[in-house]
Amino acid sequence: MNILIIDDEEMLRSQLIKYMSLENIEAEGAANGREGMDKIEKHSYDAVIVDFRMPEMDGLEMIKKARSHGYRMPIIMMSAHGETKDAVEALKSGADDYIIKPFAPDELVIRVKQCIDSFKTKNYIEFVKKKSEYTNTFIGECDEIKHIKDMVERMSSSLSNVLITGESGTGKEVLARYIHHYSPFQTGPFVAINIAGIPENLIESELFGYEKGAFTGAVSRKAGLFELAQGGTLFLDEIGDASLSLQVKLLRVIQEKTIMRVGGTTSIPIKVRFISATNKNLEEMVKEGTFREDLFFRINVVNFHLPPLRERGDDVILLSKAIVTRLGNNMASNVKGLSDGAIKKICSYSFPGNIRELENTLERAIIFSNGAYVDENALEFSSKVTLGATPSNVVTMKDAEILAIRNALSATDNNRTKASEMLGISRRSLITKIEEYGL
Repeated sequence: MNILIIDDEEMLRSQLIKYMSLENIEAEGAANGREGMDKIEKHSYDAVIVDFRMPEMDGLEMIKKARSHGYRMPIIMMSAHGETKDAVEALKSGADDYIIKPFAPDELVIRVKQCIDSFKTKNYIEFVKKKSEYTNTFIGECDEIKHIKDMVERMSSSLSNVLITGESGTGKEVLARYIHHYSPFQTGPFVAINIAGIPENLIESELFGYEKGAFTGAVSRKAGLFELAQGGTLFLDEIGDASLSLQVKLLRVIQEKTIMRVGGTTSIPIKVRFISATNKNLEEMVKEGTFREDLFFRINVVNFHLPPLRERGDDVILLSKAIVTRLGNNMASNVKGLSDGAIKKICSYSFPGNIRELENTLERAIIFSNGAYVDENALEFSSKVTLGATPSNVVTMKDAEILAIRNALSATDNNRTKASEMLGISRRSLITKIEEYGL
């Protein structure tokens, strides 16, 4: 148990720290709210005890700042004034308890332990609830998905880095959350970032945070996503889109378990589990020199490959029913399920956009459905590739790939680089497919 005591009275701080040590509680001190925030941002505490009135930054301001930055540990406010309005204001600001000076040290110890126990109980309840939610969200009974579920449970005591691969829309973030909720960091935060979705000039400050004055517009210190993920999981989606310069920085963080804010001079230790995901072939990128081999080995300690929906057999039915139930509830719709005709039509379609396309299709169908069940007439697919498209009543993988490549090339005016990005494959793989199929 490790706590921080923030009070401008040096003698009181020293006495409380000494008493805590007699109770086998590690404690350290800070002289004001600003110094306390500096320590909170650099270390992990089970609880914080803070005085109400202090110079530079008082207790209320510090609590508000800590909560606004995402720190969730229990905070106990101390005050020598004992006014009810102060207690109310402290609790509204995010304090978990309030104690009036003077107090017996053993009373403070009891309050601290109660707050920590209550915090752990609350987190456990939230974990059980979320674990149930994500267990029900990661749906599938095909052999590949069963194997993934088994592997996740078997590695539940591990914090090894994980790489999830698969086509776009296969549910990589859903699997990442599933892994998180079966991990030792299950009660910690799950922080996700899509590397491809953030401009190159902003990605570093988003990940690492920055100090006040680090650049124009940096009017105050900001914690980055690495810090916000402390004690939890950082999900690096689309890691194949990371620039080589960012890859160097990520490698250093993963190896050294420390970060430095933009404009900062102090290393900050982090305790974070890394899960990465990509729809690209990183091994091929390593050969091409566009992805660092050392980073690839660091993030790829455990690998999970999510198969495309078209290869998951009856999972499409399980997923469809679950999605309709969830969307129907969220949209306050009267729709309760799928008609037999709708299920048959869904099973006849290849879903090149995978689960994401399935969900979008079903959401659109629910909006335009009048009855309690989605029927086949309400289903409109983005592509016309169905299993009834050939005389043999089966669309081969080759047929689906040819159509997907033609559509991507048409949509990008035959720009092979953009088409490969749209398809989620490397440019070299696209060229190979074009030559193979004579397109």
